[in-house]
Amino acid sequence: MRIRRLLAIGTLTGMLAAAAVGLAAAPAQAHNSLVSSNPAAGSVVTEQPGTFSITTNDALLEAGGSANAIQVRGPGAEPLYYGDGCMTIDGQTLTTPVSLGQPGEYTLIWQVVSADGHPIDGEFTFTWQPVDGQELAAGLAAPPVCGVSQVPVESGTPTPEPTFTTQTDSLGTSDALAPEDTSAAPSDILWIGAALAIVVTAAVVVLLVVRRKGTKTAGSTEDSPADDSSAGSSADDTRPE
Repeated sequence: MRIRRLLAIGTLTGMLAAAAVGLAAAPAQAHNSLVSSNPAAGSVVTEQPGTFSITTNDALLEAGGSANAIQVRGPGAEPLYYGDGCMTIDGQTLTTPVSLGQPGEYTLIWQVVSADGHPIDGEFTFTWQPVDGQELAAGLAAPPVCGVSQVPVESGTPTPEPTFTTQTDSLGTSDALAPEDTSAAPSDILWIGAALAIVVTAAVVVLLVVRRKGTKTAGSTEDSPADDSSAGSSADDTRPE
């Protein structure tokens, strides 16, 4: 009977531990991750790509402002921006039309809103080495904004640092969409802490039940000889002289 009880308690503890691990792991796996891009990071581009794209492992959420954005800038110490700032979301992919300017190293900066509502971002470089016959585009001094006309400038004009707007998610929480650390968020830490608390509580319950059962068993064993002795004494007292 005692073995069955211990097995049942052990099974329950295992189920609680498994559930805790699942709860702790779920939030950490919710953020989207980059799968591919066009152009690829570190690649050499020889023909105008027409469109630049970022593809993640899950669907992207529509959001206002520049919550989903791709910026292309380069080359040189005072880089210019290229493209029109207009974005299109198709499932897991974000695209924007871009024509490149002077040859050299360019930087692509991207940010998207994950399926769980959290923004993620990144950047990488690629090299533009146009073959003969490629038409070169004029750059812009500031990051392009969709639908807003800007006057092209010559290469070498000082340009401002890229800026991104702030979006509010469905819970009313504002997230600044400048480059963000995509490591474990505070909510993930809370989930992990709750999971560990469940496991520790289950372990304490098992120990208390086992100790209580062991105490009762020991008490019963110690009482048995005393009872037998008392019974013998009673029988001797009632024996006729």
